[in-house]
Amino acid sequence: MAEVDYYELLGVRRDASVGEIKSAYRALAKVMHPDAGGTAGTFRLLKAAYETLVDSRKRAEYDLGEPAAAPESPRPRARRRMYRDEPAYTPRGCDLPPSSLSWWHLTKHQPRIGYVRTPGHAPAAAALVGGALLAIPLLLPPLSTPVLVTWLTLLVGALAATAVLLRAYVTAARGHKAALAEFGERTVFGEADEEPVGERLTAELLVNYLARLPGARVFHGLSRPGSVFADIDHAVLCGHRLVLVESKLWLPGHYEIDEDGSIWRNEHPFRGGTTNLFAAVAAFQDHLPDVDVRGVLLLYPNRRGRLTADDTPGLGVSAMVPDQFVRDIGDWLSVDCATVDQRVLRAVRARVIREPDAATA
Repeated sequence: MAEVDYYELLGVRRDASVGEIKSAYRALAKVMHPDAGGTAGTFRLLKAAYETLVDSRKRAEYDLGEPAAAPESPRPRARRRMYRDEPAYTPRGCDLPPSSLSWWHLTKHQPRIGYVRTPGHAPAAAALVGGALLAIPLLLPPLSTPVLVTWLTLLVGALAATAVLLRAYVTAARGHKAALAEFGERTVFGEADEEPVGERLTAELLVNYLARLPGARVFHGLSRPGSVFADIDHAVLCGHRLVLVESKLWLPGHYEIDEDGSIWRNEHPFRGGTTNLFAAVAAFQDHLPDVDVRGVLLLYPNRRGRLTADDTPGLGVSAMVPDQFVRDIGDWLSVDCATVDQRVLRAVRARVIREPDAATA
């Protein structure tokens, strides 16, 4: 059998970077993997090329023309081991000390902000100062006609501005009252499922950590726009930032999502699970164009073993483990945690499928 050039097999230049080699391997693996219709021998050769060229020592030896270790010839296939969940195994949730989080100080020192923006104190102070200044001519000798006309014009303008300001305060007060009547002081909407265990752990994590941010609102069991089913496990809204969360119990290993949304485990295409998050993120982004929407696959191991994730997003979705999620998503949400936009809150809450009974809410 003629020797195969690893660079030609992967379709990269001889000076290609590790990142370029990795991207080329992933693209080819999707079509050459036996599960995708490729042959086992060809895929083994592709894997050997990849493992040689991403290792600096092996690549240097290969470039010098030294014989690289050939892929092992296939041995008689052993009986395939079936990986299943361990029924008695419960994965760990998040137990980060709150003091270790860069955003936790916001939960202690920043008060919750109202649902409706008010004009604030500055316009009122300006109106008082302006009124005092316009009253000064009343204490002066009789004014000439031009000065009197100018003063009256300013006085009328000040009165009109005061009326507009008062109307704004009244509107804000009514809006705040209406928002409180509609949403109350609730920070959690919907009802989280107790099973599978991943959803319960995520619900606890959201309430114990992210819901403590001022302005944060947590949602459980949402449908994406255009659907009537609970397509999304959880969501957190802070101002104009929304994160959609899907909990998964998957095999231990290292997970990542590439730029076209394919999920990889231990450098191989992952066939052990699917997600609806890509469609959900796109649907919510279209539904709320002024809101920054992202998705997170929150991963828990379904058996004993280490599970890690690269949080680089693909199509707006990142893979994360609980500690990573609390740190990074907390940082991201805290940037806009001082406001509650009732229009956005109303739109997201409308997607909640089921609310808890009043007796248990």
